Amino acid sequence: MKKLLMLVAVFAMMVSTAYAGKVEVKGSTTVLPLMQAVTDHFNSNPDLGIQISLSGGGSSNGAKALIDGTTDIGMMSRDIKEKEIEAAKANGRTPVQFVVAYDCIVPVVHPNNPVSEITIPQLLAIYSGKITNWKELGGKDAEIVVISRDTSSGTYDCWKDKIMHSDGGKNKVFPGASLLASNGAVAQAVSKNEQAIGYVGLAYVNSELKALPVDGVHAGVKTAMDGSYPISRGLNLYTAGQPTGDTKTVIDFLMSPTGQEMAAKQGFIPVK
Repeated sequence: MKKLLMLVAVFAMMVSTAYAGKVEVKGSTTVLPLMQAVTDHFNSNPDLGIQISLSGGGSSNGAKALIDGTTDIGMMSRDIKEKEIEAAKANGRTPVQFVVAYDCIVPVVHPNNPVSEITIPQLLAIYSGKITNWKELGGKDAEIVVISRDTSSGTYDCWKDKIMHSDGGKNKVFPGASLLASNGAVAQAVSKNEQAIGYVGLAYVNSELKALPVDGVHAGVKTAMDGSYPISRGLNLYTAGQPTGDTKTVIDFLMSPTGQEMAAKQGFIPVK
């Protein structure tokens, strides 16, 4: 028993030594699949000496954690807002941005929906409650079930800027829409409802969803890079000041060929 206890103690010391550093990452559910792949890489290789703790919650949560000092890296699928920068600086933290990949926001419907494409004015009309039946878009005579992200989401912020404000106004998503907390929740809800429409990051498009081209342009690597797809954005990691130590190691890994290959495998567009 004494030898067994000694062995357990030695093993615990070895694990503790192997994971000498810990990096906290919080924020965007859009960036989450990429950071999950990075987390798995580090956490399954103790020799790298870094253990990553990862959680989602949305871009606004990533910004708040950066402001409060409760994360080393804030994931955001939008640019940090001026008021968030000011709040961080007031706490002695200056946000530094790293664009690690690009993404498209893709309108999605159920595969059985006969509608095969959509325009920005039509999306605005749907999400502001002016178009309420699929027959107005050449589909079935059925009510449109509108699904949106919640207002703490960076994906919602991008949708608001590029769709809801596309006519120069400050239109809001109409009250009858369902507001969900993650890309995964939107994808699941649309996949189970033939009358639904939602929008997700490119990495969340799968065989259970039909992606709709916007203004005749399909979402993809080429169209995001050349700017022809109208709803694209950068995916960001933010640190409080220039990263050092283990935090810098994680950022550098993401920007390396291996990290950028991970971004591509997750359905994002690499920056390199």
